[in-house]
Amino acid sequence: MSRPSCICDVHAHVVPAELPSYLGGLAPADWPSMAPAQACHRSVVVSGRIYRTVSDRCWDGPKRIADMDTMGVGLQVLSPMPELLSTWMEPGPATQLLRYINDQIAEMVVQGGGRFAGLGAVPMQDLEAAIRELHRCVGELGFAGVEIGSNIEGRPIGAPEFEPFFEAAEALGAAVFVHALRPTGMDRLVGPKQLQQVLAYPTDVGLAAASAITSNLLLRHPRLRIAFSHGGGTLGLLLPRLEEGWRTFPDIADTLRESPTRQARRLFYDALVYDAPTLRHLVDLFGDTQLMVGTDYPFNFHERNPVGRIEAAVADPEARRRLLVDNAARFLGRSPA
Repeated sequence: MSRPSCICDVHAHVVPAELPSYLGGLAPADWPSMAPAQACHRSVVVSGRIYRTVSDRCWDGPKRIADMDTMGVGLQVLSPMPELLSTWMEPGPATQLLRYINDQIAEMVVQGGGRFAGLGAVPMQDLEAAIRELHRCVGELGFAGVEIGSNIEGRPIGAPEFEPFFEAAEALGAAVFVHALRPTGMDRLVGPKQLQQVLAYPTDVGLAAASAITSNLLLRHPRLRIAFSHGGGTLGLLLPRLEEGWRTFPDIADTLRESPTRQARRLFYDALVYDAPTLRHLVDLFGDTQLMVGTDYPFNFHERNPVGRIEAAVADPEARRRLLVDNAARFLGRSPA
């Protein structure tokens, strides 16, 4: 079977070429800005310090499309660099910043000529403002949904206070993509700061996905489409323990109204695990209907051969097509091509 031309990458990030000045009085100390760097690069400055230096592929649509063609990707879903989600800001400034970023993504989608789709950002520290911006992202900007962090200032996404947001997302038919952000456990790492992305991100995503299961999120909202980055992080290793705990401890059985494994197979995940045997394990665990291409493009630590990785892990042609095309279409609320 030849490769389909409509392969979709659900995990790719945007940083605008410029970030706006704060419209108001004194700008918050953590208001981000862009500073010149080496050729074709700019630095994202947060709280007076360089957070990350990024290339122009973060905002240059034609360069992105050229790279997509090289990777065999037909559609790329654009979401903000997670550090721009700004849940640590006061709600007013955060809303102002995120509306600008969402507008920039919308412009890239229009200019992409059908090669891009959008996932916006919402100020989850203020649920009323988050729901308003969710409505704007879906209804006005035409986005498939939004990206949120794996925790909201240390609170798990399965916590009861976020129920109104997920209720609104389900009602709108909005996809929710959960990305690792400011992870727990940084004090346990020994080594350079990049270990946050390498080791701590999967831990936080795994705990976020587990909280969606232990809170029965998908049982309360069965039409909610929610996906977790980095293959669901550590959830694949936690799930057998959670399943056995559900069978062993009455308190867990009373809390979880359905088998944790069955609940996990209602969630979506990207396939960004950099390893074919690990990906095969996740397909066996979660099902070949729940995994999708994800690359973390355009940052240095991204999957450069997403299609080849899935082809190496999945032998069945129909299952391959589900991972490459159909599952992402379902997650985004689109008809498969």
